[in-house]
Amino acid sequence: MTVLSEAAEPGLGRAPAGPAPNPVIKMSAPSMEERKACWGAKDEYWKCLDENTEDASKCQKFRHSYESRCPQQWVKYFDKRRDFLKYKEQLEAGQYQPPQTTEKS
Repeated sequence: MTVLSEAAEPGLGRAPAGPAPNPVIKMSAPSMEERKACWGAKDEYWKCLDENTEDASKCQKFRHSYESRCPQQWVKYFDKRRDFLKYKEQLEAGQYQPPQTTEKS
């Protein structure tokens, strides 16, 4: 019978030598100034989209500012909110055209 010493296989069968590092993730609510900066950047971006008939390529600097000043979850929420408001506006004006679908058999 062969017995392996710890020198031959270091660390086998033992717990790590100390606690595993825990990254600290600080999640705090944005301050009033941060919220104002976020909402201002969002408003500038939406204004640019309105002025450029939704051509996002013309609003990249505003988009970058918006994304850098707002928490990621807020950006997702505001983007979905804009899509919904545009859809609702078209629907109420009778201008909504559902996407054409192709049937597959």
